Amino acid sequence: MELGMIGLGRMGGNMAERLRQAGHTVVGYDRDPKVSDVGSLQELADRLSAPRAVWVMVPAGEATRATVESLADLLEPGDLVIDGGNSHYIDDQEHAKLLDQKGIGFVDVGVSGGVWGLKNGYALMVGGSDEHVKRLMPIFEALKPEGDFGFVHSGEVGAGHFAKMVHNGIEYGMMQAYAEGWELLEATDLVKNVPETFRSWREGTVIRSWLLDLADRALQDDPDLHKLKGYAQDSGEGRWTVQAAVDHAVPLPVITAALFARFASRQDESPAMKMVAALRNQFGGHAVETAKGADSPGADVTPPA
Repeated sequence: MELGMIGLGRMGGNMAERLRQAGHTVVGYDRDPKVSDVGSLQELADRLSAPRAVWVMVPAGEATRATVESLADLLEPGDLVIDGGNSHYIDDQEHAKLLDQKGIGFVDVGVSGGVWGLKNGYALMVGGSDEHVKRLMPIFEALKPEGDFGFVHSGEVGAGHFAKMVHNGIEYGMMQAYAEGWELLEATDLVKNVPETFRSWREGTVIRSWLLDLADRALQDDPDLHKLKGYAQDSGEGRWTVQAAVDHAVPLPVITAALFARFASRQDESPAMKMVAALRNQFGGHAVETAKGADSPGADVTPPA
C-alpha cells in the first residue's frame, strides 16, 4: 500500500521505516529537508496515487490543526487523513467535520510504543468508520506487534485518541507506583540493594510489566539515579484524562494523584520523580534534565540489538 507520512521525528520516522520494511511505499514529508522525501505538502499530494492516504504525525494542537487544514485544500474526495499524534479527541471530531465537507475521510489513531516500536511494533487504538478502518488495515497490520494483541478499532472518530488518553492516564498511575516504591526502598537502611530488588520482581510477581523492565534498565545504567533531576513533564493527556473523568463523573483518585505528583516535582527535588523521569526517557526517549540542569537529547534511548 502507498502512504504519505507527515512528520518524520522519533515516532513518524520509525513508523515509516517499519512500513517500508513490510513492503509498503511511504512518501515522507518533514520540515527538516535532510529526512524529507519531498519539499512540500503539495509535492507530497502530487506524488501519491488517488485515492490517497496521508498519516499526520506532528505535535498535537496548532501544528496538527494547521496540517489538517492544509490537507483539506490539497487532497481530493475519496482521500483519507490519519492523525496518529496525541491529539485531543474533541479536536478529532472537528477535523473530521472539516474534511468531510471536502469528501475526505478521517481516522484517528492513538499510538503507543515509543522508541521501541520500530523493533517491537506499535499498539494502535483506532477511531473511525468501518469502511475507512478496513481500507487502512494493511498499514495497521504492518505497524502493530505480531500476534493477537496491539490493535483495536475502538469506535467512531475520536475513540482512538480517547482510548490512548486513558491508556496514558493509567501509565501515569503505574509509573507513580513504581516510583514511590523505589523511593521507599531507597529511604530505608534495611534494604541494601535496591536495583537488584527491582530486578528480582521481573519474573514470578504480580507487578511484573514492561515498565518494570525499563525501570530495571534505568537502574542498571544509573543505580541511584543521581544523574537526573526529580522533575517530570506531563504530556497533556494526563490532564485530559482527569478532565474527562470530571465530565463523566468517574472517580480517578490514582491517576489524578499521579498527575499532581508531576506538578509537585517542579517545585522541589523529588526522588520518586527521578524514577518517573527515567521511565519516560526509557520508553519514549522523552527529554530529561540532568543533575546539572541541562536538557539531554530527547531520543537518547536506543533499544538493545
